[in-house]
Amino acid sequence: MKVGKIAVIGSGVMGQGIAYVAAVGGFQVTLHDIKREAMDRALQSIQRDLEEGVRRGKLVQEEADAALRRIRLSESLTDAVKDADLVIEAVLELMDLKIDIFRQLDEICPSHTILATNTSTMSPTEIAAGTRRADRCVAMHFFNPVPKMKLVEIIRGMDTSDQTVEIVRAVAEQMGKETVEVNEFPGFVAGRISALVGNEAMYMLMEGVASAEDIDKAIKLGLGYPMGPFELADLVGLDTRLRNLEYLYKTLGEKYRPCPLLLKYVKAGRLGKKSGRGIFEYDKNGQKRPSRR
Repeated sequence: MKVGKIAVIGSGVMGQGIAYVAAVGGFQVTLHDIKREAMDRALQSIQRDLEEGVRRGKLVQEEADAALRRIRLSESLTDAVKDADLVIEAVLELMDLKIDIFRQLDEICPSHTILATNTSTMSPTEIAAGTRRADRCVAMHFFNPVPKMKLVEIIRGMDTSDQTVEIVRAVAEQMGKETVEVNEFPGFVAGRISALVGNEAMYMLMEGVASAEDIDKAIKLGLGYPMGPFELADLVGLDTRLRNLEYLYKTLGEKYRPCPLLLKYVKAGRLGKKSGRGIFEYDKNGQKRPSRR
């Protein structure tokens, strides 16, 4: 099957990033969210990313304009997926929510449509179990920020067919991504390592080992990471990081117990860039404010 039309469910940071790379890759894209204002913000962000791509020489203006024309917005789930070849769900990391969305998609999507969940930790087998097309269900784990990160983890569920894996691999490659195939296990590959590093960094901050800025600097310059663990946590969202750790703690055990300081930040509403304050503070344009130290 040749994929031409992709629907992306959820217009948050991950959803808008997936819509961007899909449109740049030449696919017709429908972005769906239940809130119109969320979709409008996502489209503005996509436009800024396209403009940045032109400034950095990654795209020419004609390519950016063509990519933007390939994206449409839809508040109706039925309208968004009615003729999609591939649907990529990119909602919150909540199992019940993902299962419910997959059940709805199974009812309204054409019979040939592949259903993919963008998840960093959760079981595609469990998410697909409520559908009648488990062979056409799969996990595609994109990394944040999607326009810049090269990897997509492809995780097959118990019943995912070889054909489905090869189709989504080809789609990811057309989006300019490299792929790895992962056997289903909580956290997959990158998510397990990232969660451990991020959680250990929170413990070091809580223990006063070093400042957040210096911990990030040490990880970037000492270990070659492109982004420090706190910079990444603020980008992903501390609430998202907490949900991932809670799931890994439940499924993999004690070493993933969330740091108490992370719980405190989330309870205080310090969620990262999206709230203007997380480990660091941000201005209205999402730029990190200088440290007060």
